[in-house]
Amino acid sequence: MGLFSNLRLAAFCLAFGSLSQAAEVANENLLGSWEGPLVIGRENVNLAFTFTLEGEKISASMTSSGLGIYGMPADSVTVDGRRLSIRIPRLDLEFTGVMRMAESGNLVLRIDGDWFQYSEMVPVVLLPVEKPSF
Repeated sequence: MGLFSNLRLAAFCLAFGSLSQAAEVANENLLGSWEGPLVIGRENVNLAFTFTLEGEKISASMTSSGLGIYGMPADSVTVDGRRLSIRIPRLDLEFTGVMRMAESGNLVLRIDGDWFQYSEMVPVVLLPVEKPSF
């Protein structure tokens, strides 16, 4: 290998290591409850997702007193770097979002997402909370 190839390989390893470390920090900081308003039409209801670790896999449950849902488990939770996807097919629901990190890169401040249900998309911002407030 030439010097240029070695430098490219070293740069790739550093970049991949940084991305991998950032994803690990985001996953650790995602655990717990996240809450925000969900505005559908004229209705404004609170929405919360609680994330837990089951083995090495992140799972989620949804709570919304306004929708009459208390601790409904998600069928799938996918975390790809700072991107997040939650699917609950029995509600025809998918929530996708991006974890917004602090400047230090070691703390998730909020999740900016979109609620997709019955062909309708609604933006949602989730903030960390000790436990859902409803």
